[in-house]
Amino acid sequence: MSYIAFVIGNLASGKSTASRYLSSRGARHIDLDRMAKELYVPGSDLTQAIADEFGWDVLDEYGDIRTSVLAERAFATPETTHILNDLVHPVLIEQLSTLLLPIQCCSTLVPSFPLTVVEVSAPAAFSDAFGLADEVIAVSAPLEVRRERAIARGMSVVDFDARASVQPSEDEIIAMADHCIDNTRGDDSLFDALDAWVRLRGIEGLHEGER
Repeated sequence: MSYIAFVIGNLASGKSTASRYLSSRGARHIDLDRMAKELYVPGSDLTQAIADEFGWDVLDEYGDIRTSVLAERAFATPETTHILNDLVHPVLIEQLSTLLLPIQCCSTLVPSFPLTVVEVSAPAAFSDAFGLADEVIAVSAPLEVRRERAIARGMSVVDFDARASVQPSEDEIIAMADHCIDNTRGDDSLFDALDAWVRLRGIEGLHEGER
């Protein structure tokens, strides 16, 4: 049976790097952001509800959501972020539950993974789903460090500060987790900490990861 870990962290904390590293070791990686975007099917009830709330011009000529436009509006304030989360969350948790808890009679058809990693970028809005996980891991780094990383990747200061302003503080992120990894340095110490965590949990069947 797969050990399920939710990996949480703020923007540019290193949670995606951590999740991809565990995936390179053979873990199944589920990115909730990607899963949410895959729910934006043209003509679906969810897509229509989003357009009703944020304006029909968030849709392109084919009925697909223009994610950059939606992000600009949805992440403008904590209130608009909550509105989007409230629309997407019920559908997303249903899809995730299906992936993590497959029907037992069909279990022989489901690929087996020693570890399943669920990357969660909005943990405060998804905390009621934490019961699906065996453990919640926080990847943490100070705000100024994360700002520098995001800018180095091409994000503007204005965009970073706007998104960071609606995210939890680092203390709040850490408080949500069962285990915390400090990624202030942003070097191979992150991978070393993940390897140590795997050994401590006795998770077998993973191979050497790609750094």
